[in-house]
Parts: sequence; C-alpha cells; structure tokens
Amino acid sequence: MTTGFTSFPLAGIALSVAFAFSAQAETLRVAADPVPHAEILNFVKKSDPQLDLKIIELTSGINANELLAHGDVDANYFQHVPYLKEQEKALGQTFVVAATVHIEPLGIYSRKVKTLQAVPDGATVAVPNNVTNLSRSLYLLQKEGLIKLKAGYNDPSKNQATPKDIAENPKHLKILEVESPQIPRTLDDVQLAVINGNYALEAGLTPAKDALGLESAVNNPYANILVTTPKLANDPRIKQLAKDLESTQVAGFIQQNYNGSVIPVAGK
Repeated sequence: MTTGFTSFPLAGIALSVAFAFSAQAETLRVAADPVPHAEILNFVKKSDPQLDLKIIELTSGINANELLAHGDVDANYFQHVPYLKEQEKALGQTFVVAATVHIEPLGIYSRKVKTLQAVPDGATVAVPNNVTNLSRSLYLLQKEGLIKLKAGYNDPSKNQATPKDIAENPKHLKILEVESPQIPRTLDDVQLAVINGNYALEAGLTPAKDALGLESAVNNPYANILVTTPKLANDPRIKQLAKDLESTQVAGFIQQNYNGSVIPVAGK
C-alpha cells in the first residue's frame, strides 16, 4: 500500500518537472540587427547551448518593436532606451528592459574631407531621421564645434534637439535627414554623414579608426539593450539570455572583435 500510495505524487512531480523543462527549453525568438547584435547573440548561442536561441536578423523597414508587440518574437536586441521610449509612445505599448549590453558610439564620417576643420561652407550633413538619433547627431555636431544649440541644450538625456534648436551654424551646414540604414550610401553625395555604429560596421567602416568625430562612451545614455514584454520579463529563458549578455565572456568577445567600435557596459 505504501509503495502504491507514493507512486502518485512522484509521478506528478515527474510530470511537473518535465513540463517545466519543456517550457523552459522552448525556442527563444530574438530579433536583432545583423551587426553587432546578431553576431553577439550567435556567440551566446555557441557558448550557452542549453539556451535554444532563434536569431531573426532585421532588414530595413522592419520594426522589431512591432514584432515584439504582436508576439512574433519574444525579445529584441537593437535599440537604446531613448529610442525605446519614443517607440512606446508611438505604438501605445509598454516594454521591459531585460539587459543593458553595449554602446555603439555615433560617428561622423566623410569621403570628401579628412578633418572636420576642412568642412566647407554650406556642406550637407546626412543625419538619422528618427527623433532620438537626430537629436543625438546634433549633440555630436555640437561636441565637435560644428554647430551650437540653444542655451540649455547640453545634456542629450534631458533635451531632445531638432534642427530648429540650432542657435549657431557658422559653416551654414545643411542638415539632410535620412533613414538610418541608408546613411552610409550617402557618403559619396554629402560632405559629412552621421552614422549609427552598427550601420557603420555593416558598411565596412571602423568607427574607432574611420570616424572624424565620435561620441564618448562615458555617461552615454544610448547603451543598447535587450527588450521584452512585461509578460515575458520573468521567463527563465529571458533571464538566462540577460545573464549571458551581461557576462564577462560577452564583454570579452566585444572587446576582442570590435576594437573599440562597440564598447561593453557590463561584465568588464
């Protein structure tokens, strides 16, 4: 009788454990920009084989936050917090930051001039057309002495800048707003281009070497993040991926492979 009685709870426990393992072992779908995000995720996939990752590389025109909101992916890894906040407003959604991983310094590039001092009067500057990276670009142009924003515009985390907020423009620069992924293609047509780090890398540029001006990583509010939904925030798979992305191993991978063009903010 004793043996027969104890077999039921043991069977129940076994089923519960099997169910929990099965749920945890389900594929985790993560949307990511090809460089460096998908490359970093592929490193995690190899170093943590127990985490079943499906990496969905983003192409131009696909909004990874819409994919996440619609349940087409479980997380995304491509953006920074200021951009995420704008997306939450635009989509009427609330998301959760699961991990803070790296910084891709925004850079100023040119195929027309070799120094910022040589920028001619009336030069055209291609900049990202989304609100946060446009503001970020203007702050970088101010940092490099090419423009001056209105009084009070000295902290990009507090004030979003637009071209209307340019107070001084001694070289009469023309600001040309372009879709971020397309900006590297403008390099033959404009004097300067302000390019996100990931798109610079995809275009074969090395930000730490090729940029005429580069954002500082110190107190930079634009660290790239792993984002998920409130429903999945405590999912063991998300927790494990977050732990992996903030690990010393991933920090080492970033440092060894991107030569200062991508800078880890965790695990150092």
